[in-house]
Amino acid sequence: MTQPLYRIENLIQRYHGRPVLTIDRLEIQPASIMGLAGPNGSGKSTLLKLLAFTARPDEGQILFNGSPAAPFDDAVRFQVTLLTQEPYLMKRTVFNNIVYGLRVRGQRGDCTAVVHDAMTLVGLDPEVFAHRQWSELSGGEAQRVALAARLVLKPLVLLLDEPTASVDAASSELIRSASLNARREWGTTLVIASHDREWLYDVCDEVAQLFKGRLTGTGRINTLFGPWEPGDGGSWYKRLGNETRMAVSKPPHADAIAFIEPAVFRILTKDEYPAASEASIRGTVTRLSLERHSGFLFADVRVGAFTLVVRVEEAHLAAMTLHRGWPVTLAYRPERIRWQP
Repeated sequence: MTQPLYRIENLIQRYHGRPVLTIDRLEIQPASIMGLAGPNGSGKSTLLKLLAFTARPDEGQILFNGSPAAPFDDAVRFQVTLLTQEPYLMKRTVFNNIVYGLRVRGQRGDCTAVVHDAMTLVGLDPEVFAHRQWSELSGGEAQRVALAARLVLKPLVLLLDEPTASVDAASSELIRSASLNARREWGTTLVIASHDREWLYDVCDEVAQLFKGRLTGTGRINTLFGPWEPGDGGSWYKRLGNETRMAVSKPPHADAIAFIEPAVFRILTKDEYPAASEASIRGTVTRLSLERHSGFLFADVRVGAFTLVVRVEEAHLAAMTLHRGWPVTLAYRPERIRWQP
């Protein structure tokens, strides 16, 4: 079996004495693409900084290629690179920003060809941009220069923290394409933190879900926040819109968070009805996607003001015609909902 590139064990990271990240165990395989999903403050950026070895965890360890690695250790500092959401460029030309990492590595001589290749990968014409000053770049151009400065190193690991959050659509697409090219051409391992879940699900081999500094699972998952409201006879529900109520099991408290696996829901066929133990809600299919590494088909179903991700059961595929705009009924057992206090 292939040795993981990263193995995290019993990790705890604190800020002002308060735990902000707790991961019992997580492995990242070589040449894989790992996605990190979760709301702001869930610990994605903290985890990326630890994976970049710019900080040491307060407890636990991170093994890199089977061995412990210290911050800025020679074993990792020339192999792992982090691209943050805000590009930090030095006050010099585009060319000199990109070549800087090669010079730090000790590479001498003419680096023009490799720097121009890196610029081309991110859609920057070397003839136009090589001698342009850092201050003459748009936000999207600056982010692409920052990415080129990392790609020119042909890193073993490329860590991306919301790389397309603050750029224009054209730059976003170029950044995504160039990042994926690194895995394809050099076997670079990618770890991507992003709020764009659909992009993560489309390109990643695995997506880790983070919430309040904890790893809640991997893969697609529905996260619903309170408040939850009591109904008749001890029942509980959440309003998904003016007319839609979603029945749930009893929450720990009114503001608890619910985690619902896509496989909990099943889409009923035309002549099918929910079982006696099931609740149901109606919605509209807005998207269908095939998960690359598992082969599962997923449907995004709009229910009121919310979108739920549903795994389409193989037994139902032949009996259904699904497309965007198709009305569906979802059946589920409320007791299969997991709760986070």
